[in-house]
Amino acid sequence: MDELIIEAKLENFKKVLAFVESHTGDFPVKSRRHINIAVDEIFTNISNFAYQNKTGTVVIRIAADDAVTIEFEDNGVPYDPTAQAEPDLTQSADERTPGGLGIFMTKKLMDTVEYRREDNKNILTLKKGAL
Repeated sequence: MDELIIEAKLENFKKVLAFVESHTGDFPVKSRRHINIAVDEIFTNISNFAYQNKTGTVVIRIAADDAVTIEFEDNGVPYDPTAQAEPDLTQSADERTPGGLGIFMTKKLMDTVEYRREDNKNILTLKKGAL
């Protein structure tokens, strides 16, 4: 897997996206769009919440052939986004509790989303086959 180590800051998202896109260029447009949305959501959440107003790093690993696997690793606060309840989409946006839509979208757009906590690190793995 190729690896990018970068500070978890929103202004670094373009570098993250360029790194991911350099490995998914042969994928169909729809698959790339799904991957980019998921990467945006996960990197944004790590940047905003993992280090609780401090700055830390994110390790992003990627492997792509007929499918893409992207792994995000941070040593921020423990957090398993896959354990969160799905948002109640029957409620209007005004009635719904904020949050949760991003990981919900990520789960819908990617083939698999898996979390593990290992060596005091959050590791989230996303997988997507070419459509």
